[in-house]
Amino acid sequence: MGEMLETYRGTVYPWHCDHMEHMNVMWYVGKFDEATWNFFTALGITPGYMRANGCGMAAVDQRIAYQRELHAGDVVAVRTGVIEVREKLVRFCHEMRNLETGEIAAVTLLVAVHLDMRTRKSCALPADVAAKAREGSVDYPLPW
Repeated sequence: MGEMLETYRGTVYPWHCDHMEHMNVMWYVGKFDEATWNFFTALGITPGYMRANGCGMAAVDQRIAYQRELHAGDVVAVRTGVIEVREKLVRFCHEMRNLETGEIAAVTLLVAVHLDMRTRKSCALPADVAAKAREGSVDYPLPW
């Protein structure tokens, strides 16, 4: 089993908060999305790889469990781990923590498919990417 990889660090700004004074759900998704692209890059699915090979990645399923509110000024980190790798997809989770308190603010589970951008159909992950993803497999206690 591998360890979770830190894929994002950032701050909750006042404009990330809604009228109830906590970070709005759209910003959780945005921060998780930034973590996803850092995660893909760590696996070898870089912007250069995608451009050179006419490939991409598409999320086909996402579930989020919100566990603690975040407020303006909170500093967060996202760690990512692989749950499952199949021929054409990777299933992974992100865990967002408040760095001051150490508490988990949210967890998301995603399924992403490797795409041939010309045909817009799923295609096999490169062998080296699949192998690297398997190295990062974790046994994460998902909240659902």
